[in-house]
Amino acid sequence: MKFLFKIMFFAVLMWQCSSPSNNNKIAGNPIDSLNGVVVYYNGAVDNTFGRNLAPDGYNLGLKYQCVEFVKRYYYYHLKHKMPDSYGHAKDFFNKSLKDGTLNKQRSLIQYTNPSKTKPKVNDLAIFAPTTFNQYGHVAIISKVEHDFIEIIQQNAGIWGKSRETFKLSQNQGKWKIDHKKLLGWLRKE
Repeated sequence: MKFLFKIMFFAVLMWQCSSPSNNNKIAGNPIDSLNGVVVYYNGAVDNTFGRNLAPDGYNLGLKYQCVEFVKRYYYYHLKHKMPDSYGHAKDFFNKSLKDGTLNKQRSLIQYTNPSKTKPKVNDLAIFAPTTFNQYGHVAIISKVEHDFIEIIQQNAGIWGKSRETFKLSQNQGKWKIDHKKLLGWLRKE
């Protein structure tokens, strides 16, 4: 059954890649930006195009992947270098840490979903792996309102968009972003 599902998925993927609506999407083309930091189109989530290094040699990640965008954003816009400059998106969230404590690998404060602390603009949203993406996903929170957040992301896949919104609610003193795979958020203090 799994094998049949994978064949069907790849057939749809191939059809989508060749559809006229995707002819203008070429890996490496800019598709969005936040505070002057560009989001690039990547195509399929597992595409890679070499490593991107900052002028000082700091590892920003594999070009056009989600990790590369958030690290590039933090490096250029927030002037932040992560002590551990390697790892997949899922590695950004340390499940052994308590809500509101320092994630030393990233030198950022980590909040769980739900958390007693409301998410803020510029926080990193970390998503757990899925069946089709074993590495997880990371995005930047670009807007926060009372009842929703918006994220901006790179490498959302062929069907994905650079921006998405999710419901935000508060219950019994804790803030929750309504997405079953969202582990939590990281913040530069």
